[in-house]
Amino acid sequence: MSEPQAEQLSQDLKQNLQLLITENQQLAERIDWTAAAALVPLIRQAERVFVVGAGRTGLALQAAAMRLMHLGLRVFVVGETTTPAIGAGDLLLAGSGSGTTSTIVKAAEKAVAAGARVAAISTTAESPLATLADLVVLVPAAQKQDHGGSLSQQYAGSLFEQAVLLLTDALFQTLWTLDGTPAPELWKRHANLE
Repeated sequence: MSEPQAEQLSQDLKQNLQLLITENQQLAERIDWTAAAALVPLIRQAERVFVVGAGRTGLALQAAAMRLMHLGLRVFVVGETTTPAIGAGDLLLAGSGSGTTSTIVKAAEKAVAAGARVAAISTTAESPLATLADLVVLVPAAQKQDHGGSLSQQYAGSLFEQAVLLLTDALFQTLWTLDGTPAPELWKRHANLE
């Protein structure tokens, strides 16, 4: 099998990026922004915010945790060795497309038992995670097992995972606007051991 020419690869990359942008724009039109806005007071009122997700969703939520930390919030990533016990007054922000990922559901069960609130980002309101959550933000994207291509031409849960990153970045921008802290002040919290 011969390698495609650079020009063809360039066109393929450009087309595929356009596909991703188009799918995310279409998805943004279908998100329930009222439910998403309800995340703002949950985060602002929480003593501490814990994030949990698996795979690429987990990575997107780790990125969100970093930005929330830049705002000066006390934020922890579930599973890290320095993450303390969750308790009353805390918020667990959980991401799972299916709402059935066992580790995420177990974390939500423990958070509820400890008196914490749970906010879920998911593709469905009918799941074990949704049942445990105080708030479910629905992202109407394909789940990773949906191979039909009707909701996304991308592989597995890619659109959902991208949406989690973009949604939490939009959440950060909104929180930052409300907070009003100048960017140079946020920068002081940026990692300096890189």
